[in-house]
Amino acid sequence: MLTNKIALITGGGTGIGKAIGVQLAKNGAKVALASRSHAHIELAATELRALGLSVLPLQMNVRRKQDIDQAVARVFAEWGAIHILVNNAGISGLSMIDDPDDAKWYDIVDTNLNGMYLITKQVLKHMPDHSGGRIINISSVLGKFGVPGYTAYCTTKHGMIGFTRALALEVVQRGITVNTICPGWVDTEMAALGIHETAALQGITPEQFKAQAVAAVPIKRFLDADEVAHLVCYVASEQARAITGQAINICGGQTMV
Repeated sequence: MLTNKIALITGGGTGIGKAIGVQLAKNGAKVALASRSHAHIELAATELRALGLSVLPLQMNVRRKQDIDQAVARVFAEWGAIHILVNNAGISGLSMIDDPDDAKWYDIVDTNLNGMYLITKQVLKHMPDHSGGRIINISSVLGKFGVPGYTAYCTTKHGMIGFTRALALEVVQRGITVNTICPGWVDTEMAALGIHETAALQGITPEQFKAQAVAAVPIKRFLDADEVAHLVCYVASEQARAITGQAINICGGQTMV
């Protein structure tokens, strides 16, 4: 389905990003996995190679333009122009408005929004026109609604949707689509961190908060990262060529917006 396509996934060392890399590669794409963690990206690359999949590990911090330029140049030198960019790199964490330290706000915004902007800008310089070009941004249902204590994270995830809608119209004449995927609760390390942080904020145990979270999802479970990855594969495919500027939920019915 994606034979001869070149894909770059940021935040590709663990969780949703790694699952996306596996599924894109299983569908025929050559996959460059990028992460700021050398250990994570090498372990992920080893797993993909063990499956007989084509992978290029890249240590890259999306907040550093020099890292981005070097990584994109390496993909181009190894395989050619990138057809599919998945902007999955992101961080979360509590960012209370009364926190006297602004560092968490800037850290989250710089990674989730500025990082997405910088890598997308660089990739689009070389993405071929009318060749199945895809920009796929991994936002969250928290791009559709807010929760207390996560103002910075919610701001960035809403911002990704606005970025998607505007950019989709900017590049549409090049035959490139731009879409956002908005997962709900997915069983990942980031979700576990959120459970522990929010439970502490509410003065309950992580187990109690997770039970509440599951109860609030109509399908009564967290998603698996592979479920998100399969949706990304569809959006990256030729079958989805008419879909652009959209923010697509995959959340078990958690939000209908």
